Amino acid sequence: MTPAVEAARAAGVAYEVVQYDHDASAESYGLEAAEALGVAPERVFKTLVARLDGRTLAVGIVPVALRLNLKALAGAAGGRKAEMADPADAQRATGYVVGGISPLGQKRRLVTVLDESALLQETVYVSGGRRGLEIVLAPADLVRLTEAKVAAIAR
Repeated sequence: MTPAVEAARAAGVAYEVVQYDHDASAESYGLEAAEALGVAPERVFKTLVARLDGRTLAVGIVPVALRLNLKALAGAAGGRKAEMADPADAQRATGYVVGGISPLGQKRRLVTVLDESALLQETVYVSGGRRGLEIVLAPADLVRLTEAKVAAIAR
C-alpha cells in the first residue's frame, strides 16, 4: 500500500484503486494510464510540481491530455511566476518518483491547485503513488484531501 492509498483509506472517502502494466518506454505516463485503463483522458489527471517565484514548491493537477499553464498556476497559488521544479526536488518533497507523483499522501504538504475541469467529472483518476497505480475518487474529495484551490490552470 502506498502513502496515497493509505491517505484515501484513512480519510474514509469512497475510492477505488486500479492498476495497469506500466510500459517503461511510455512517453506520457498519464496518457499511458488513460489508454491502458480505457478511460477518457479528461478524467485522468497528472500531478506536476512547480517552483513559485524561485522559492517554494506547488502542485498543479491537470488532465493528462493538456498542459499546465504555469502563469495561471502561479496566480492561483499566490505567486508571480512559476517554473517546473527540478525532478529531484519534486521527488524529495513528495516522496514519490516522477511519473508516480500522487497529490495524496505526500511527504510534505504543498500548495495544491486542481484544474477546474475536474469538477465536471463524477470521478477522476490520479496517481496512486507509483507508475501503473491509479486512485479513482470524486473531485470534491480530492479537493478536500489535498486542501486544493480550484482554478483554470490547464491549456
